[in-house]
Amino acid sequence: MNKMKIAIAGANGRMGHMLIEAVLKAEDAILTGALDASNSPGLGNDAGMFLGEKTGVPIVSDMNKAFRDAEYVIDFTRPAGTLEHLAYCAAHQIKMIIGTTGFDENGKKAIAAASTSIPVVFAPNMSVGVNVTMKLLEIAAKNFAEGYDIEVIEAHHRHKVDAPSGTALKMGEVIAKAIGRDLGECAIYAREGITGERDPSTIGFSTIRGGDIVGDHTVLFAGTGERIEITHKSASRATYAQGSLRAARFLTDKTSGLFDMQDVLHLK
Repeated sequence: MNKMKIAIAGANGRMGHMLIEAVLKAEDAILTGALDASNSPGLGNDAGMFLGEKTGVPIVSDMNKAFRDAEYVIDFTRPAGTLEHLAYCAAHQIKMIIGTTGFDENGKKAIAAASTSIPVVFAPNMSVGVNVTMKLLEIAAKNFAEGYDIEVIEAHHRHKVDAPSGTALKMGEVIAKAIGRDLGECAIYAREGITGERDPSTIGFSTIRGGDIVGDHTVLFAGTGERIEITHKSASRATYAQGSLRAARFLTDKTSGLFDMQDVLHLK
């Protein structure tokens, strides 16, 4: 069996650890590199040390060393770092799976441009359950387009730096597209003071940050006499790691193109 040669960016972080563990346990994958920032306390350590395993792969801050043997890079870091990694991957024909959130429009355009030369799976959430939930939201939104107010509520741990979450925004995009609206024009991200009555054409977002919440997302369709709630709750980042491996397998025979988890799961 030809194993997928995978390098992990952000190797010493919480998500990096989950990705490394998933790769080490996968029969069809092998860990070939582990990258982290130059100020990471884990530099020089074996990438499997947190598991008590010796992989022979050290955590380094040099992309040339971390990515030189990789066929795939999985990245759940920060936008600036991810774009640097993307440029390297595009120049060296390395397939990329991006779970990083918080990109601005220029960042998204850079990802799209890179995908003309390498295959990229770019998704704000790699969880299989979340992406099936997206499909359910599309179906629901088409039936609740009139007479229902739509609110997206998300909760994450205290360390998350962007808000609303990339997953919440993606949910909003899916809903807006399904009902023929432009999220950029109808999204409401904050309410304070005398706001007046709710505009029925808007999609509201509420953000909660606290503790160690991995990720909870609820979409509320509130009508007259009834409420419909579609909720997904993550108890472990392992779901994101397993989804990332499915994304890597999906890219096996791809030479270029920009894909998301809806493509990976054949939900389109």
